[in-house]
Amino acid sequence: MLFSTYTFLFQFLPAVVLAFVAARRHSPRAGILVLVGASLFFYGAWRPVYLLLLLASIAANFSLGLLMEKPHRRRAIGMLGVALNLALLGYFKYTNFVFGGIHQLTGAPLPLVNVVLPLGISFFTFQQIAYLVDVMRGAKLERDIVSYTLFVSFFPHLIAGPLVHHAEMIPQFKRGRTQRSAVLAARGMAIFAAGLFKKVVIADNLAQFVSPVFAHLDAGGGVTTSWAWLSTLAYTLQIYFDFSGYSDMAVGLALLFGIRLPVNFRSPYKATSIVDFWRRWHITLSRFLRDYLYIPLGGNRRGEPRRYVNLMLTMLLGGLWHGAGWNFLIWGGLHGLYLGINHLWQKWRGVTAKASTSNHVATFLSWALTFFAVVIAWVFFRARTAAGAWIMLKALAGFAAESSAYVSPGILRVMDLPLLVGDEPLLLIGSGAVTTALAIALFLPNVPQIFRYREYRRAPESSSWPQWQPRFAWALASAFALAISLFGMWQRLEFLYFQF
Repeated sequence: MLFSTYTFLFQFLPAVVLAFVAARRHSPRAGILVLVGASLFFYGAWRPVYLLLLLASIAANFSLGLLMEKPHRRRAIGMLGVALNLALLGYFKYTNFVFGGIHQLTGAPLPLVNVVLPLGISFFTFQQIAYLVDVMRGAKLERDIVSYTLFVSFFPHLIAGPLVHHAEMIPQFKRGRTQRSAVLAARGMAIFAAGLFKKVVIADNLAQFVSPVFAHLDAGGGVTTSWAWLSTLAYTLQIYFDFSGYSDMAVGLALLFGIRLPVNFRSPYKATSIVDFWRRWHITLSRFLRDYLYIPLGGNRRGEPRRYVNLMLTMLLGGLWHGAGWNFLIWGGLHGLYLGINHLWQKWRGVTAKASTSNHVATFLSWALTFFAVVIAWVFFRARTAAGAWIMLKALAGFAAESSAYVSPGILRVMDLPLLVGDEPLLLIGSGAVTTALAIALFLPNVPQIFRYREYRRAPESSSWPQWQPRFAWALASAFALAISLFGMWQRLEFLYFQF
């Protein structure tokens, strides 16, 4: 069940909110139980059989945490738990990839294996690994199975993040009085409407200039240079508005129940370095990779050569976390290379990553180089085949095929717009859409800034951009954004991180 569906918006969500409000009047614990039941139903709505997998994972990790109470066996049990979680994730996420790779390399006949990836397994597995590692390091273990279950399965973040930390979530569930109010609920609904608008109106419409082109390339077709740049830039913006929009929706939904989720995006395309980019993009994943992979590998404590090896290993594994495929590995490797070059450059200049410059030309060039590097890496992230990615890169460099991307009947069935307006006008329409989306990403404040969420709560009143207030004008703007999004939901395009 996705947030951008009529079933979720008009059936599931109203029922859960009403049940939660009624239960909270009885006791805080009753409200938590309602959220647990709703979250488990939400997860099981897609394939009920995988609800058993989620419950088994929760039960196993909770039990392992209890067994780690005695210090002398804490490390052994913790390592066992981490290994079991990685084995579970590896089976569901990489079995098809490994069997396919063996078959391609050896040509040996292998048994037919088609493992269906459960929803959100990457997210709920990583969150529980973090919990076990923290307990292994001496953090307080959780004894309340209800709170622990909600920490893992809370439906706003269950299938798409943000990746949450048990120390920032479970205490909120245990408050004697959840911080709910009409203003908080209004803020939550407004943030949800903004996120839904980003996903449905911006991202889903940009997808019309992305999916047919990459599908054509993966099938061995060619693309002109103009279409290559249009589709690549469109995807660069599509994935940002899609994923950040879904994260905003998660934040807004959680606020309806008095729960605050972490910010996951902070205007990443404004970054002026790759280091800065990863402080702004998928922030909770960056935090996880830093705390549970990069630092345990040694971080920058074992000399400069080891630091760059650790950076590369971290990003390669981060790429594989996103998906089982060589293209994801290349994407991670590129970002590992980028980060290494970025740190070498900073060391050569004798400045830190946080240093800024008053030279506007230098700042612009830094931004342009960073943005270009990110765009090129997205080609591998989006293409389903290595061949398709290389064809796209050649087209971006000007070595384009003679044919248009829209030459096959299969492509035309995917996208009807070329049949209606022709190729050249469609390029103009797409260019306008990309330019508008890029301007929004670069020049407008992000959603947490507009709504003064978390670290932006103390934003000055004199900000150059209007900030949310519980006023009629803001309610009208939110209603308008929600109405436009509802009309756009007929496209039924899936969230990019669905079944991830």
